[in-house]
Amino acid sequence: MRTLSCLAAGTLLLAAAFAGQPAAAQAQQGAGVFATQRGQAQPPRFDEEDRLAAIIASDRRSEADQARDVHRRPYEALTFWGLQPGMTIVEIEPGVGGWWTEILGPYAAETQGQYIAAWIDLANPATSDAARTARANLEQRLADPRYGQGRAVNFGPQSGLDLPDGSADFILVARAFHNWARAEGRTDQYMSEFYRVLRPGGILAIEQHRAEEGLNVADTAPTGYVPESYVIQAGQRAGFVLDGRSELNANARDTRDHPFGVWTLPPVRRDSQDGRTLTEAERARFDAIGESDRMTLRFRKPE
Repeated sequence: MRTLSCLAAGTLLLAAAFAGQPAAAQAQQGAGVFATQRGQAQPPRFDEEDRLAAIIASDRRSEADQARDVHRRPYEALTFWGLQPGMTIVEIEPGVGGWWTEILGPYAAETQGQYIAAWIDLANPATSDAARTARANLEQRLADPRYGQGRAVNFGPQSGLDLPDGSADFILVARAFHNWARAEGRTDQYMSEFYRVLRPGGILAIEQHRAEEGLNVADTAPTGYVPESYVIQAGQRAGFVLDGRSELNANARDTRDHPFGVWTLPPVRRDSQDGRTLTEAERARFDAIGESDRMTLRFRKPE
């Protein structure tokens, strides 16, 4: 029943993404997204769904991480993206305390897959000592047996994604495009690297703060948001097929005009910057918004 309910919810969420568009546009987008999704995306098996749900509910995850589940919907997102047992999973720029790492690492280990964290380029002489220490802390974390064969690899503009061609099944990029958009050519460089590293049929999963469509990414990226079309077009330029779009991380309360950008909202909850400090009433208002409005996209490398 859980599989059927998740698939039904995914269908409704995708349908909502087309609401309010002209009929011709709906027909064109709907045919492309739904035909490809149904033709290629495989629903997870019942037993592995239970495994994923158990890992998400595990008390090994911190209370702070679990408190964010209501905003980030990990079970729904991962099943929408098409996570499967036994996959080689690459998480891009997870950080030391990566929120997704606590789910993806144990899941890969328990399903005979592998988790790989791509973060910080140790081969780049310009990498700071602080960054190298952070990478060492991540590697120490991944040495825990519950991550199985989990490991970290170099990632950055000099080394790209330091993995062999066609070696990954699933790549996750969560909340990173606003950083890359501020460096000329960086997004296209990384999208090409993801395409190279994925096996044919492999999945590129995206979660990203979403700017209002039609705005210039040069103006929105410093606030943490980018237009959905910016990410979609970058994926298509790299050769990916847009395999699915979901509104499961949409947040209509997010007006995107916050004094300290997306970092005004939870979980960062920035209260002051450049001489501006939020009042208690403002802090309460921004907390009530919750986490940002986000795009949730699934790309696939053609077979």
